[in-house]
Amino acid sequence: MKALKILLISLLAMTVLTGCSQKEENNEPADQLAEIQAKGVLVVALEGAYAPWNYHDENDNLIGYDVEVATMIAEKLGVTVQFEECLWDSIFPGIDSKRYDTAIASVSVTEERSEKYNFSNAYAYNKTVVIVQQSNTDITGMEDLAGKKTANTLASTYAQLAEAYGASPDGVDDLEQTIEVLKAGRVDATLNAEVTYFDYLKAHGDAPIKIGCYAPEVELVAIPVRKEGSENLLAAINKALEELAAEGKLTEVSLKYFGVDISHN
Repeated sequence: MKALKILLISLLAMTVLTGCSQKEENNEPADQLAEIQAKGVLVVALEGAYAPWNYHDENDNLIGYDVEVATMIAEKLGVTVQFEECLWDSIFPGIDSKRYDTAIASVSVTEERSEKYNFSNAYAYNKTVVIVQQSNTDITGMEDLAGKKTANTLASTYAQLAEAYGASPDGVDDLEQTIEVLKAGRVDATLNAEVTYFDYLKAHGDAPIKIGCYAPEVELVAIPVRKEGSENLLAAINKALEELAAEGKLTEVSLKYFGVDISHN
C-alpha cells in the first residue's frame, strides 16, 4: 500500500508538470501555484544580511520577520520553503530567470516594479529615515539631500528616493557596509527603514549616527511574483496573509522582531 501511494503521488506530480509544460508549448502561461505545489517547495530569495528582516543569529540560523512570514505562507500553501540567499541586486534577475519563485525580502512596491511584477497585499508598512553622522547639522529635511552623496544598494527604493531629492547614491552591498561608509565620512547620509535603524542601534549603541529626518512617504512592503501565470499564486498568497493577520500571527512576529506592529498601516 505504501509503494502504491508513492506511485500515485509521483504520477500526480508528473501529470501536473506535464500539463504545465503543454500549456507553455501552446503559448499559455504555466500556473505558478500548480508548479510550486507539484514540486512541494516555495523557493524564496532574500539577502540574509538585513536585520531584523532577514539575517543570521549567533548560531548562524537564518531568522527574521521575512523568514517567519515566508515559512508561514509556505505552510498555508501546503509546501515547504527553501531560502536562497543572494545580493539584493540578484533578486529580481533570479525571479525573472525562474531560479526563485518569489522574494520575501522587505521588497517595497514601486510603480516601476509593478509594471514588471504582480505584488501581493502588503505584509508590512515601512517608514523611511535619513541616517547621518551624529555631528551632522546640514540634513534636517528631505530637501537638504540635494547635492549630497548617499550610500545604498543601487537597485533599492532608498537609492531611488535619494535621487528623487537630488542626492547622488553610491552603491554598497549591505547594511553593515552602508553604516561603515557613513561613519568614515565617505558619504553624507543613507536612507533606510526606521525599524532597521533602531535594530542596528540595539547591537551598536555607541555608533555615532542619528536620524536626520523622516521621509513623508510610507512604503508598502509586499511579495513580488512574475506576471505570467501568477493569478492563482497571488490569490493563495493574499489568502494566506489575510489568515495570518486574522490569527494575529503577523502582529506577533512583528512585535518579536521590531518591537512595534508594522504589519498594518
